[in-house]
Amino acid sequence: MKFKFLSLAILGTVLGMQAQQGYYDGVEYYRADQPEEAEIILTKTINDPSTDKAEAYYYLGQLQLQNGNIAEAQKKFDAGIAANANNGYNYVGLGAIALKQGNKSVAEDQFKHAKSLAKKDADLITEIARAYYTADPVAYAKEINKYIADAKKANKQSPAPYILEADMVAGEDVGKAAQLYDMAQMYDTDNTHPEAYVKYARAYFPVNPTFSINKLKELLEKNPDSALAQRELAEKYYANNQLTMAADQYGKYIQNPNHFPKDEQRYVGLLYFGKKYQESFDLAGKLLSQDPTNVYMQRMQFLDMAALEKNEQAAELANKFFANPKGGFVANDYTTYANVLQALGQDSLAVIEYNKALEVAPEKVDIYKDLSAAYSSAKKYHEAAEAYQKFIDAGDYNTNDLFMLARRYQNAAMSDTVPETRMPMIEKGIQTIDVVMERVPDNARIAQTRAILIYLKNDSQDNEETFNAFKSVVDMLDKDPANEESQKAIYTQMLNRMGSYALNQGDKEAAKAYFERMLKLNPETEGLREFIDNIK
Repeated sequence: MKFKFLSLAILGTVLGMQAQQGYYDGVEYYRADQPEEAEIILTKTINDPSTDKAEAYYYLGQLQLQNGNIAEAQKKFDAGIAANANNGYNYVGLGAIALKQGNKSVAEDQFKHAKSLAKKDADLITEIARAYYTADPVAYAKEINKYIADAKKANKQSPAPYILEADMVAGEDVGKAAQLYDMAQMYDTDNTHPEAYVKYARAYFPVNPTFSINKLKELLEKNPDSALAQRELAEKYYANNQLTMAADQYGKYIQNPNHFPKDEQRYVGLLYFGKKYQESFDLAGKLLSQDPTNVYMQRMQFLDMAALEKNEQAAELANKFFANPKGGFVANDYTTYANVLQALGQDSLAVIEYNKALEVAPEKVDIYKDLSAAYSSAKKYHEAAEAYQKFIDAGDYNTNDLFMLARRYQNAAMSDTVPETRMPMIEKGIQTIDVVMERVPDNARIAQTRAILIYLKNDSQDNEETFNAFKSVVDMLDKDPANEESQKAIYTQMLNRMGSYALNQGDKEAAKAYFERMLKLNPETEGLREFIDNIK
């Protein structure tokens, strides 16, 4: 069926306005096997002055027939005939109903009448073949082949019969289907069958996404006003994880009057992933003004403000979002809110949100690391160590994670004054840091952590074991003179404890030597020179 029913004046007006194909966008969606979108547009535009009602009712009837609503399909086809009794398509629709009801002779009469109204219309003849194919591709194989041949005879360069042939084999032979869709594209000189491109791209996308995208770009160059072409290209960019390109294309597409509200929601998300947070927030606000309880838009506004680090506003939006009775909250909702709360200094509340995230998605064990950090910020060091241990117990960790666990145990031990709970933290910390040192034997920070844990094990008393632990760190650092500058803080801590031990042991010369090294590293340290001079 050709787009021939508008006068030249009307056609010029329509094409002169950006992306206004009117009801024909619905026809294109129907032919591209997207019935939901087709019905929305055809229903919305049925009373537009530019709509060919006979054609529109035919496709609306076919949609009802696909859903098994024979009575409603009959009404639509009858309405199409009432709109224009000389349009043959609705008789094809009545014939399709007759086939579905097992009345082949009635169907044949309807098809014969339809064909008599447009003998050279290859699209209409192909629709008859499609009616037989939809009814029973095996029982009516002869009729299908006959009408496909008739369509090609009526117009040797019609895309329609090739599209049907491609549809018939697409499920079992993608290569052959692609060849037939390609043939249809070659014959589509008047740009009335964009579904040939869309179906081709759909078939090839799993194999070669770039090729499919280029095919849709080619379609859009030919049909710049087609909502189907605009949307399909945006969707394929999105499916190929080309989010920036998808966002740009969606931005163009949603200017089309025949875009869908759900596409605007997708665009909000794409703007967010494209780091255009304020634009995402503003569009979400527009959609919320139309649908105030839209969970997804509430989520996006909250995420946008969190990304912009407008944490007070983000917290307010989060509270409204989580109060939505529709629910459907995911782990990222809770972890983002937890991050906002931490930024606001509300670490204890952040802990609650991280735990909620783990309830929703216990498999996301990385959340335990964030939970541990929140506990630590809230000065709940035992809980911080336990949370990090749960992350380690899940099995997917590296050496640095083990080091962090040892530090968590160290912090727990340093904050605890009760031997019964303090010593287990120290023991676990030493066990953990020993494993780390086996893997990374020459790292000063790791050795420093072990030395401090040994010191804690000895009730923060200077003795031979702690001295040897501190000395091992200094010996490691001494291997590289550059460490005197880069690792000055570790040197200072270790030498201070070593000097204290020597002094307690009565070895004043050794103590002086250690403190002199400290002074050399930190000449600005007030009182250290005097302290050393007083060691006699």
